[in-house]
Amino acid sequence: MAGDARNLKVFQRAYRLSLELHRVSLNWPRVEQYGGVADQLRRASKSVCALMVEGAGRQPGSDAEYRRYISMARGSAVEARLWCDYAGDLEYVPRYTSLAWQDELSQIARMLHGPRNNLSEN
Repeated sequence: MAGDARNLKVFQRAYRLSLELHRVSLNWPRVEQYGGVADQLRRASKSVCALMVEGAGRQPGSDAEYRRYISMARGSAVEARLWCDYAGDLEYVPRYTSLAWQDELSQIARMLHGPRNNLSEN
């Protein structure tokens, strides 16, 4: 993978969402901040971005390794969906907010699902 993952649309969407999730979750109960739902949601959403950047930053020539990082990023997006479900069920956010976040994470995961050439810098 040549270039900077931060130029990818999928990265930009994931980054914007992770910032929103971080900001909103800071207002949740204290018990959720360290190891709880807020902490897990922040970690999973940030991991999507971090894995994309790390995979793209590896030495060129290893498509298999890059695909492995993208697969892990996709897994983190799916994990974050679960934490959004908890946030809605525990009434930390309105259900419609939880569902909107889950939908965005699903779209991000789909964008990461395609073959390597679907992750072009446009």
